[in-house]
Amino acid sequence: MTAPQQGQAHATFPAPIFTGPRLQAAIIDLDGTMVDTADDFTAGLNGMLAQLDAIETSREEVVGYVGKGSEHLIRSVLAPRFEAAHAQDRFDEALAIYQEEYGKINGTHTRLYPDVEAGLRAMREAGIKLACVTNKPHRFAVELLQQYGLAHYFSVVLGGDSLAKKKPDPLPMLTAAAQLGVEPQATVAIGDSENDALAGRAAGMATLTVPYGYNHGRAIQEIKSDGIVASLLDAAKAIAAHHSTT
Repeated sequence: MTAPQQGQAHATFPAPIFTGPRLQAAIIDLDGTMVDTADDFTAGLNGMLAQLDAIETSREEVVGYVGKGSEHLIRSVLAPRFEAAHAQDRFDEALAIYQEEYGKINGTHTRLYPDVEAGLRAMREAGIKLACVTNKPHRFAVELLQQYGLAHYFSVVLGGDSLAKKKPDPLPMLTAAAQLGVEPQATVAIGDSENDALAGRAAGMATLTVPYGYNHGRAIQEIKSDGIVASLLDAAKAIAAHHSTT
């Protein structure tokens, strides 16, 4: 299937405006930023719903829920299918089934977005330290990065279950920056959703957003960030342009 807002990936956007110091690190989201995983989510959820004797979901429904972690995803899918009390009663069972189902198909129905590896390579060659921070469970994130040959670009990978809090809380971003040995003010957070921008801003980081992901079904222009970049390669170019002026 075609990713939401995919046609915007080649659009031209105003150049990002960074006002901080020279950037030393980039913290990059996974789902909707590096890899289109919506069809994997849909397949995993439908495997779960079949065992709960509930109506199937669709990619169109799922993309509105992606980005806030597995627990939010499950609660959102259960809500319209069960009355509130019953949905809560079945949550633990549903989550366990979903994680088992998702583990079977992780990476099966996914695709890498354009210029992802080129962007990562350009950042690394420019001396930018890289971390992947996602609300996806850590083991699934690592498996996916390995599948696409991207794991070696990242010194740090944090999942939604790696810490006590997940995005939009700044804790994962601050933790990643600390593990990279870089100050938050010298770090840029790159993602496709408001959660990424909120977490980055709360951590005192510069923020960039890509237009082709999910963003909970909302337009990327609604997000407050330092700029929209059409791809991770364009993000690398924006960082390089900032370096030339600092």
